[in-house]
Amino acid sequence: MQSTAESMKNEKILLALDVGNTNIVSGVFKGEKLLGERRLETIPHQTRDEYANFLSDFLSSLELTFTEISDVILSSVVPKLSPVFRQLTEQYTSSKALVVSHSIKTGLKIQSRHPEEVGADRIVNAAAAYHLYGGPVVIVDFGTATTFCVVSREGGYEGGAIAPGLSLSADALFSNAAKLPRVALKKPAMAIGKETLSSMQSGIIFGHVGLVNELLTRIHSEIGRETPVVATGGLAGFIASECPLISEIRPTLTLEGLMIIYRMNR
Repeated sequence: MQSTAESMKNEKILLALDVGNTNIVSGVFKGEKLLGERRLETIPHQTRDEYANFLSDFLSSLELTFTEISDVILSSVVPKLSPVFRQLTEQYTSSKALVVSHSIKTGLKIQSRHPEEVGADRIVNAAAAYHLYGGPVVIVDFGTATTFCVVSREGGYEGGAIAPGLSLSADALFSNAAKLPRVALKKPAMAIGKETLSSMQSGIIFGHVGLVNELLTRIHSEIGRETPVVATGGLAGFIASECPLISEIRPTLTLEGLMIIYRMNR
């Protein structure tokens, strides 16, 4: 009989890639254990080899090489980069990436009127939350957009809401108001700003808090007030602590979802 140590040694190495509009997040799993993760700014015009160099450095930090990667799973909401990463993984790992879409096994029933329109990132987050917490559950992902996803008790992906994210809102204010400067995303001490920068930070940060609280209140009135809310995404820390309806922040939810979906399909 194989020992636990031998079983761990023989487990496959999975490279999980989440290509978003703002960041690309990569994670490496051995079995169900996340060995490490790394984030990179999304640059649509970068080449396959440039992204390969980034991944090679990441793998080296874990004392791994491309040849040790046995499988790859890819979630992408950037159509221009999807083929880049598919080709990259085939060339460098000799593994054909499993690409997340509504048509693969996720443990969910997509109830949307147009399932093909549901973003891969939203499917991954919903699958992870349902697997980890059961249903019903609400997921809030603070990324380029702030997205809200609802999963029913029976595992139905019911839909949700999409709002401009924090960075997008800040950039729009800077780009379209001639006298307003670019501002760092930093929580101000007070809602009443004493100068332009703190006034903008108040409007962006606390205004987004109000948006999130209002949408969650409305979602809870429709699905049930006791439904847990899980927050994830690079900007979750700015907002979630101000939102009493958010039950937990889980930074690795998307990577965990990729691992879960991979195991369902492989």
